[in-house]
Amino acid sequence: MNSIAERSLSKVPEVTLVFWIIKIAATTLGETGGDAVTMSMNLGYLVGTAIFAAIFVVAVSGQIAAKRFHPYLYWAVIVATTTAGTTLADFADRSLGIGYAGGASLLFGLLMASLGLWYWSQGSVSVNSIASPKAEVFYWMTIMFSQTLGTALGDWMADTTGLGYEGGALVFAAGLAIVAAAYYWTAISRTLLFWAAFILTRPLGATVGDFLDKPLDHGGLAMSRYSASAVLTVFMLACLVFLPQRAEKRRHMTINER
Repeated sequence: MNSIAERSLSKVPEVTLVFWIIKIAATTLGETGGDAVTMSMNLGYLVGTAIFAAIFVVAVSGQIAAKRFHPYLYWAVIVATTTAGTTLADFADRSLGIGYAGGASLLFGLLMASLGLWYWSQGSVSVNSIASPKAEVFYWMTIMFSQTLGTALGDWMADTTGLGYEGGALVFAAGLAIVAAAYYWTAISRTLLFWAAFILTRPLGATVGDFLDKPLDHGGLAMSRYSASAVLTVFMLACLVFLPQRAEKRRHMTINER
């Protein structure tokens, strides 16, 4: 009986309010942590991307090899995607010279390709469908592209629209509020809404992270990137300790969930 119960559970957490709180904290940590390595340590975007990509590969390999849901391991992989996404987006936007619009367009195309391949291969892109290592690979590949796209969108909104970091954060927070309203009061696909929210939390975290550590004359609070990253790490750990999460249950999906 226990083995049947374990097989009915996924290795990703149940999507609750706690999930989204930790996700926003993780994306903010990704921004401050990524900037700490590339800017404060002066290692540059390419080296920073290589470091965080290596960490991501190690962490996601452990996650895929695991037999059940481990909250600390799962969120370690998420943080790895946010830090790698931060440095990769900055490298694409700035070092490659294609700008925010070019970087965001490229990453959006990669994200759509990832979702399309996942759906073509598995028949669903819902978190309830993750029942094999192959599905997990698609899941984490999609998350990596969504985190990187979110970083590019956050920088684009804050730097080119004149809204600044506070204004950008409010725009993305409003987008999340609209997605939440659609979840409760419409019949729009739950899977579509999940991925929309997942993408929007990244630029929200990116703009909040930039607001915390950018200089005062750039509209930020001029906090140390190391201090901001430490505070966010402690907050995430506190959430994991005091707000324990359960694994997402696998179930047969309706059309709205596919």
